[in-house]
Amino acid sequence: MMSRVRVRKVVCLTVATTGVCALVACGAGSDHGAPSASTLATPAAQTPHATVPSTPEALSKQFAAVDTKLRGAIRAWRAGEEPEGTPPDGVALRARYVQRVVRLLARRPRLAAATVRRLPSGLAAETRALTAARRELTRLSAGWPAHRVATGPPRPLSELLRYYRAGQNRFGVRWQVLAAVNLVESAFGRVRSSSVAGAQGPMQFMPATWRAYGLGGDINDPRDAILGAANLLRHAGAPAEYGRALYAYNPSPAYVDAVRRYAWVMARNPMPTRRADVSANRGNTYVHELIVHT
Repeated sequence: MMSRVRVRKVVCLTVATTGVCALVACGAGSDHGAPSASTLATPAAQTPHATVPSTPEALSKQFAAVDTKLRGAIRAWRAGEEPEGTPPDGVALRARYVQRVVRLLARRPRLAAATVRRLPSGLAAETRALTAARRELTRLSAGWPAHRVATGPPRPLSELLRYYRAGQNRFGVRWQVLAAVNLVESAFGRVRSSSVAGAQGPMQFMPATWRAYGLGGDINDPRDAILGAANLLRHAGAPAEYGRALYAYNPSPAYVDAVRRYAWVMARNPMPTRRADVSANRGNTYVHELIVHT
């Protein structure tokens, strides 16, 4: 199979700055000042280091409240357009808190089950998918040798979204799948190191595979790498058979399952394309889904 030589580490699980949320990874590298009283209405979630409740009753209530506030803050930030620049404190701080909850639930299945039962149905479904994906990736990375990981700021979220859509338009691979692969492989480009097997760039290509599918581009350039991934997935069976295509990208059922779960969560909440969609509060945003994925 064309990519069996590409067995490599899912490096996003080894990033030293694991407390940084994916949204910040997609556009905010700067430190934020102390939030004003009006920025966050949930005192317990004002900082990424705030205490997370340990009982399912309290945790589910606070998680749902912060999630609702977060989505509202994102809609206000976007104002009907694609997000630009550094996310405001009202987005970034809540995002980090939501991320911590998802990670905690992924580590503690019994607490997760009891908490998710108490969540609103939409948030419950997304939380099940996200925690399951994290467990799959944790199992996939178990036993790999530790190594130093270099990180850096990724491209802005709006720029990455253009590249995902370019891959979809050219090769027919859903942009949510490309975004999910980018997340799993390099935390949206934050991870700059090669894998322990030698895979490189934001989509983690082995050099031989890149020569076959990289379209003559730069393996470290996000646009070129995303288009190369779309090209590989199309040749491997996407969009008709995403399971087979993703298995060709990385021959691991756990990897395939994690990527598909992340893509599913993104697809559940399509980015509104018209200002009226936002004002009518129909759907959530692509930005929110990136927040809770890592």
